[in-house]
Amino acid sequence: MRLLWVATKPPWPPIDGGRWVLAETVACLRAAGHEVRVVAPSLGTAGAAEGLTVVRAGPRPWPVAVACALRRGWPVTVARHELPAVRRAVAEALALGPWDAVVAEQLQALVQCQPALEAGLPLVLRAQNVESDLWAAAARSGGLAGPALSFEARRLARHEAAALERVSAVAALTTEDAARLRELAPRACVRVLPAPFPAELPGAEAPLPGQPALVILAGGWRPNREGALWFVRQAWPLVRARHPGARLHVYGADLRGDGVTRHAAPADSRAAFAPGSLQIVPLRIASGVRVKILEAWARGVPVVATPRAAAGLAAEDGRELLLAEDPPGLARAVGRLVEEHGLSARLVAGGRALLSDRHAPGAVARAWEELLADVSSSG
Repeated sequence: MRLLWVATKPPWPPIDGGRWVLAETVACLRAAGHEVRVVAPSLGTAGAAEGLTVVRAGPRPWPVAVACALRRGWPVTVARHELPAVRRAVAEALALGPWDAVVAEQLQALVQCQPALEAGLPLVLRAQNVESDLWAAAARSGGLAGPALSFEARRLARHEAAALERVSAVAALTTEDAARLRELAPRACVRVLPAPFPAELPGAEAPLPGQPALVILAGGWRPNREGALWFVRQAWPLVRARHPGARLHVYGADLRGDGVTRHAAPADSRAAFAPGSLQIVPLRIASGVRVKILEAWARGVPVVATPRAAAGLAAEDGRELLLAEDPPGLARAVGRLVEEHGLSARLVAGGRALLSDRHAPGAVARAWEELLADVSSSG
């Protein structure tokens, strides 16, 4: 098949979860013999890569996006990513067809795919999460900004529902997200296609200071920073009281505290998965799948997470990771990994088994082939 993939950011280098998901999906489809071309805005950083069309563009500034959204009746996040230069690049790529299908990576990329709709091509939306639910969750914890966030969430839910029913099919990453998307748009064709991910990857070469060394990847997405701040303020003092030699390494956010070491967001994510470290994922707002958990398993690092962070992974407490809802529980989970001999190795082995069972690239490629064959034949 020849597939045109339209994204809101380049997948290479895969420096965050969204890029990882797209990069691994493209890789597994290419390994299965399919041609995949990606069109994406550069965001000012992307270099050249095979099969990638980079458009020199970036999201609109928030004030401009708000004005555009009010004028058009769109959600702000959609207006922010509506980029005429990217849409022209999509039209130009379509002219080099024929293409078997077009895939929009996330809701915000769908606005760039109008040329595909006009050409009558099968159009698939890959929903990495449920966008309106994320905004609704942010509204509940948004303080003074709560009413504005709630308004945006409602507008986004209406837009999301209409978009889901306009495309040929929707690919969700988790069963939970698929169920929620079907609630929003009962007539939409929604299937679960897990994120492909290798079962084993090399970790960092050198350990990080700390007995134990805890790591939080807090850059990028706002809930990452909020979860990290919550952990630093409420759980980290409990960890330090129990383990005075512990150090917390925070990547991508300027958080301070006793025993906290700040790091810039890593250019290569491997650096944040050091041997002997523990990956902490303290999210309280989440949808989709946390790729940092998949990566931790693949790189041999045990995980402590909130249930919200691990939702959708089909992972069980004590089998692939340790789950805790509150700061005392998170501190106890860290203590178990320090004190229970062999627990870390068992959790990593369980995580890698789950990766092989649910996220094997070859199996995910076959699921994509089935979906794309169905939408092509029905179109």
